[in-house]
Amino acid sequence: QVQLVESGGGLVQAGGSLRLSCAASGRTFSDYVMGWFRQAPGKEREFVSAISTYGITRYYADSVKGRFTISRENAKNTVYLQMNSLKPEDTAGYYCAASKVLTGLKSGSTYDSWGQGTTVTVSS
Repeated sequence: QVQLVESGGGLVQAGGSLRLSCAASGRTFSDYVMGWFRQAPGKEREFVSAISTYGITRYYADSVKGRFTISRENAKNTVYLQMNSLKPEDTAGYYCAASKVLTGLKSGSTYDSWGQGTTVTVSS
């Protein structure tokens, strides 16, 4: 498994931006597809975005498409989530995850390594 540590969460007003980072260690980062998930209080975890091993293919939930951008720097073992035009409904704990499986990337069960999360709060 790979170890993952998220950072970059915080409090922001609606319409603002944040960039989340997820630093990986312990394995060859470029072997892994990386994903971002979020979980709001009282709600189930949901898929946000995923990126293929070399960043060629990216996936987004409909709720964030056009506002969020996922990227990765394999030389830095880091994946990012740039979040723009934030809305109060984006408030959640955000988790990055790693998978060697290349299918089913919108399902949390595909991923075998998870970070501890970073909290994003968007005020109205």
